[in-house]
Amino acid sequence: MKPFANSVATGIQPADLGFLVALASAGSMSAAARELGITKAAVSKRLAQMETRTRVVLLNRTTRRMSLTPEGEVVVEHARRILGDIEALDQILLGTQQSPKGLLRVNATLGFGRSHVAPVISRFVRRFPDVEVQLQLSVNPPPLTDDSFDVCLRFGAPPDARVIARRLAPNRRLLCASPAYLRQRGEPATPGELLRHQCIGIRQGDQAYGVWRLSTGKGRRHRIETVRTRGSLTTNDGEIAVNWALDGHGIVMRAEWDIARYLHSGRLVQILPQWETPDADIYAVYREQLQLSTRVRAFVDFVAEAFSSPVTLTHR
Repeated sequence: MKPFANSVATGIQPADLGFLVALASAGSMSAAARELGITKAAVSKRLAQMETRTRVVLLNRTTRRMSLTPEGEVVVEHARRILGDIEALDQILLGTQQSPKGLLRVNATLGFGRSHVAPVISRFVRRFPDVEVQLQLSVNPPPLTDDSFDVCLRFGAPPDARVIARRLAPNRRLLCASPAYLRQRGEPATPGELLRHQCIGIRQGDQAYGVWRLSTGKGRRHRIETVRTRGSLTTNDGEIAVNWALDGHGIVMRAEWDIARYLHSGRLVQILPQWETPDADIYAVYREQLQLSTRVRAFVDFVAEAFSSPVTLTHR
């Protein structure tokens, strides 16, 4: 008899999975025959054919009882998991023909979640009242291996290719300060002049704290300058940092979605507009297993539509 791992790989057929699980659950040949709607002799013959193909004994039989062999237990364990996955897939495909419903767990960062995601969710549940949404706000995006959320709305594409990342909207990080601060301290004309200014720090994720990277030019003229900023104010909450900038405490680097209204009103002024800072495009991130989920697809489509109007800025 050849080793189990080598033989089962070519011997087990898809139709055998349900048969063997039913046989193991029934506890006896007679019970299995009744469950499957065939004769006891047919059950015995089919089992014998499976064992012949696999060249592995899957079941110990006596006149009174039967039990799985160690190899049979392994096969049944895998068969149950495979059949469970098929059933789950069938439910997902069935759900694509129905209206979204069920629990949807959404994660977003604090300021962006409060200002932009929460209002969209309010409109989403009005359109899809059978969906129950739990919104969790956190300082930083959760690890991609965290299965405590279904959809994460975040800035920047994730590095992990094992998840689905759909770009929802463009977004940039901009440097800005209040007019009062610039009147008092002057406006920097180059990245190097930032060293003479109060720069408001934001601690987020694993990004290098206090390091701002700015770039300019294209092709051969493209260059990057890295500035290690200084300042007396630091926070892990972007909304607080923006409020400090509004109060005239210094220069802040923040995503344009969070500061556009202040730039429009003139309460903040963009500085060094000719220099580009790292982009922060908005992405919806979810696990591959959820790409056919009706509620996930409906929500991501809804958010994409809501964010389709780009943020426009009025420069000086």
